[in-house]
Amino acid sequence: MIRICEGLNLITGLVTGVFLIYGVLVSFREREFGAAGKLLALAVLLPAVYITVSLFAFSFSGPANIILCVTTFFITGVLFFPDRGKTGTPSVPLHNVDERDTMFSRDELKPGTARYREYYQNKPEQLASDLKFREKPGLLQQGTTQYHPGYFAAAQASFDAVRPLWSLVDGPVDAPETRQDPDKMTAFIREWAKKLGAADCGVARLKPYHLYTVGGRGDRYGKPVVNGHPLAIAITVEMDKSMIDPAPKASVVMESAQKYMEAGSIAVQIARFIRNSGYEARAHIDGNYEVICPLVARDAGLGEIGRMGLLMTPKQGPRVRISVVTTNMPLIPAASTAFMGVEHFCRLCKKCALSCPSNAIPMGEKTETNGVRRWKIHAESCFNLWCSLGTDCGRCIAVCPYAHPDNFFHGFIRWGISNSKRFARLAVIGDDFLYGKLPRPAPLPRWMKLNFKTNRP
Repeated sequence: MIRICEGLNLITGLVTGVFLIYGVLVSFREREFGAAGKLLALAVLLPAVYITVSLFAFSFSGPANIILCVTTFFITGVLFFPDRGKTGTPSVPLHNVDERDTMFSRDELKPGTARYREYYQNKPEQLASDLKFREKPGLLQQGTTQYHPGYFAAAQASFDAVRPLWSLVDGPVDAPETRQDPDKMTAFIREWAKKLGAADCGVARLKPYHLYTVGGRGDRYGKPVVNGHPLAIAITVEMDKSMIDPAPKASVVMESAQKYMEAGSIAVQIARFIRNSGYEARAHIDGNYEVICPLVARDAGLGEIGRMGLLMTPKQGPRVRISVVTTNMPLIPAASTAFMGVEHFCRLCKKCALSCPSNAIPMGEKTETNGVRRWKIHAESCFNLWCSLGTDCGRCIAVCPYAHPDNFFHGFIRWGISNSKRFARLAVIGDDFLYGKLPRPAPLPRWMKLNFKTNRP
């Protein structure tokens, strides 16, 4: 018995040391030097305990080996024994959303116009809060706290590149209907989307709560949304963590704009392919949505909705942008949504709420909104901050433990969270220990060295 415990303790020490050294290397690569130092200390101390007890003969080495071995296996069993609990059914809104009520639509209303007067006559309760964000410079505008002419111009260039895609989101079916095996076609679209740059792709049955009731932007303003497609393809595109970590600095809006453009490009190509194959298809991209993308993506099995109100994916967390294609092409929808243990983890973590500069993310439990229990973001506070910063903030995404890069070190932690509620508690403590309860914004990526000077007459 003692020999067996000695061997197990030696193996445990070596495995623990290798895993922690790997974590040190990962942290250095991610430029998380504080985490690397802490992991290095653990990589020395923890294996030293196991190796010392297993290799060196003390008068108490026999009992010590047995106690250490039994304790290790007990703790491991407690932490990793599957304890997912009931996954339940995802919350389904009982009432649809009018896009005119979204902050982006309200931002586009121009004082003095008929639309402006009509909207606030119908929604006078919104006027006081909206006047506050109109007093501020606005997104990507000079005079904001994060203003940089070069970086903001780069972000605007990506947003501008999305606009030409609006004319391609829909169109006539250009070919006779082709007959394809739905399984094979679903797999083809999923893998092609990834080849085009998507992080993930899935199919959902299009539900009424996925759709806006009335359009709220551009030429769609005030027009009822009519979409009879039975299916929706959700596409996620990963945002570069090195660009998100400095949030709310200018890099975050540069990255956000670029990924909206990339997600839109993928959706437009897939929609065009489907129409070329003889079926209807409509792409839903930045500034031209008929659907609420996070809900579609959730129901397509790509993730869950977290405390911050964003889609939490298994590999990138909230560090994604989403586009959607609705269609009548026969495809196979996801059998069930992904289970990641997000709801339980978000109840424990609260790091996004603690770090939110505008206090827009609730700290407490879910409340009933629109007929379902959920964490309701205070959109006005969030958007007001954007209009002061000039960027889309992104601090909540940057600090989220699920947003760490997709590698074995972080993937192992995410697997543990999805497997056990007890492990999730340890993961919250561990993330706070390694990265801080309130992580500071990282420096801008080293290649961002522009020093613009504006020539004035």
